[in-house]
Parts: sequence; structure tokens; C-alpha cells
Amino acid sequence: MARIPPPVAAVRMAVRRGLADLPAEALILVACSGGADSLALASAAQFCGRRVGLVTVDHGLQEGSDRRARSVAAWARDAGLDPVRIETVSVAGLPGGPEAAARTARYAALDAAAAEVGAAAVLLGHTRDDQAETVLLAMARGAGPRGLSGMPARRGVFRRPLLEVARADTRKACAALGLAPWEDPHNTDPAYARSRVRASALPSLVDALGPAVLPNLARTAALVAADNAALDELSAQALESARSGAGLSAAALAAMLPAIRGRALHRWARELGAPGGALAYGHVVALDALVTDWHGQGPVFLPAGIGVARRSDDLVRVVPTDIS
Repeated sequence: MARIPPPVAAVRMAVRRGLADLPAEALILVACSGGADSLALASAAQFCGRRVGLVTVDHGLQEGSDRRARSVAAWARDAGLDPVRIETVSVAGLPGGPEAAARTARYAALDAAAAEVGAAAVLLGHTRDDQAETVLLAMARGAGPRGLSGMPARRGVFRRPLLEVARADTRKACAALGLAPWEDPHNTDPAYARSRVRASALPSLVDALGPAVLPNLARTAALVAADNAALDELSAQALESARSGAGLSAAALAAMLPAIRGRALHRWARELGAPGGALAYGHVVALDALVTDWHGQGPVFLPAGIGVARRSDDLVRVVPTDIS
């Protein structure tokens, strides 16, 4: 019997582990752009004996993107995947730059497709290299632990089983299986920060520190993510203990460790309606000052026009007519 090439085995083992908790009859969708990572992922998911379908998203941002989507869908049907869907999205009017807008549209389309066909999971082809890039980008913009935790292995219906698999192995797996990946020109476009990190920053780090820097960055993300989960649980409990009839007790907040208090205030701000994408470190610092550096200052204004003020021993939400 022919020996399975190690890169093929690595991808298949990762997928098998990532789906181990799902019933054997569960439908799995693979989000596939036609690149090496998602092609290897789709092939491995099917090899594991699962009911596997495929979704490819056409963002309409490149000439011929519709033809590329049809080509990926045709490959999937020939390979026996079912259902196979092409989701066409528009990024017009979505917040952020082109990358952020495309990501928002893509995830919404994948989520909707999963709901329509009753899929138990949507698999994403992000690899260990993608995780290392994400951590480095988070460090560059001064992100806290939440940013340094990188991409989660699971969130809702989405799963990333290849986060411990090297990008080089997905390419080698495709070559061994006779799959012809599509090379996305955006991945080498220096207009995008991630492309610059991929082309120069990470290779420079590898040259300076050795090849272990990539798995070490990805491992750091996993360790920080575990710490985040614990701190999030503690901060949720702390927030409940700080609730008062009017809002939050400043005395109860002041008694918390700073890391717990900051997370509790962040969670409360989200409860009040502040959108997570717009809620910044500075907003939480300003809320914290109402607790730890109170000297009669005025209200703190959060995104979405939300005001928070200190009234005696409580932090309370205020509206413009309440502010004097």
C-alpha cells in the first residue's frame, strides 16, 4: 500500500481532530476560494468520510472573479461534494477598508449559507502562518490580549482546523493530490498590510530568529486565548457582583483587579449598545477613570452616542438631557 505523503496526512489529521465532536451524519461546509489552503481542507474533509459541501464567495473585486467562482464550484461537484454554492456579495457601503469590508460580507454570506442548508460547521482554511501574521499585525497596532490571541479555532458555526498546519504543507498536499490551486493576487499586493507582512516582515523575522518563530507566534496566540477565556469568565462574574439599582457600583469596581475591572467595563459598555468594532482602549480607560481617578469630571462618551457618568457611588448611563 502506497505511503500517504506526510503533508497530506498532516492536513487530514488536523481536520479529523477538528470535527471529532460532531455527529458522523452532520453536514460540513468548506469555505473555499480555490487557494491551496482551502482546496487541501476540502479534500481532507471529504476523505474523513463526512458529508461535505462547499461554498465559494465571489466578492466581485477582481476581474474574472465570477469565472473563478464557477471553476471552484465545478471542481467541487466533480469531486462529489454536495451541496455546492456560489455566494455573490457586494462590499459597497460596508465599513472599513477593502479587506475589512470583504471579510464582513464573506462571513455574513457563509453564515447565511450554513443556516440555509443546515450545516453543523463551516470550515475555514486559515493556517499556522496566517495565525502568525495575525499576531504580528495585532502587535503592530498595539492590540491587547484579545488581539494577540489571534483567530479562534472555533467561533459559532465557524471552525479553523488548520491553525497548527504550516502553509507549506497545504501547498505540498495539493501537489501530492494533483490539485491545482488558484493564486490570489491580493496575497502579493503590497497595498495590503497582511501582504507586506507575508512578503517581508515574517521572512525577515525567520532570517533573524530562525524558523521556529512562526509556530511560536501561533503558540503564543493559543496560550493568550486560553488566558482570555479564563479572564472573560471572571470578569463576567465580577460584572454581576458590581451591578446596582442605577448601574454599576464604583466601590465594587474599585475593589477589582485592574485586568478584571477593565474587562467588566468593556462588557458593560457592549451591553449598553457600544459596537465592539468601535469600542477602543481609550474608551475603557476613560470609564476606568470614573472609578479610580474620580474628581468630579464630566461624563464619558462611548460610540453610538452613549454617555456614562458617575452619580455618587454609581456609574450610570446618561442621555444629553441628564448632563449638566
